[in-house]
Amino acid sequence: MDDQTFFHEVAERVASDMRRAEALTFAVFQELRDRITPQEAEHVAAQLPKRLKMMWMSLDRPGRQVRRIHLQEFIGEVRRIAGLPDDAEAERAVAAVFAALQKLLGSPSGQEGEAWDIMSQLPKDLKKLWMEAQRKAGGPSGSEFGA
Repeated sequence: MDDQTFFHEVAERVASDMRRAEALTFAVFQELRDRITPQEAEHVAAQLPKRLKMMWMSLDRPGRQVRRIHLQEFIGEVRRIAGLPDDAEAERAVAAVFAALQKLLGSPSGQEGEAWDIMSQLPKDLKKLWMEAQRKAGGPSGSEFGA
């Protein structure tokens, strides 16, 4: 999956334009990357196409510690970064980006390969959203957010 396909996938899942999908992806990537170890973040970056890799790694810093936050704080931070009106919209954006990332990583359920490695570092409440992302985010052909 290339960058544009990824953004298109997110845009369709949240019924937005490509520019908004990029902003949502940036917000979710920043929070997710900070929630996993630097080593795991590097493993994820190695599998991303160029533009997504730059987005994933931007604002990272040497020696950072894992931010041990749970679902509500994660959603709140995405809401703040992306300028979303409420937590429900932020949660839909997170689910859409999680689902697209899982697809990019070749993990249909979010529990295979690199996606498993990400999920294994998340707290239970965030792990649940990760595992439900494909269903919650709808799909490009039947999004529950748009039509």
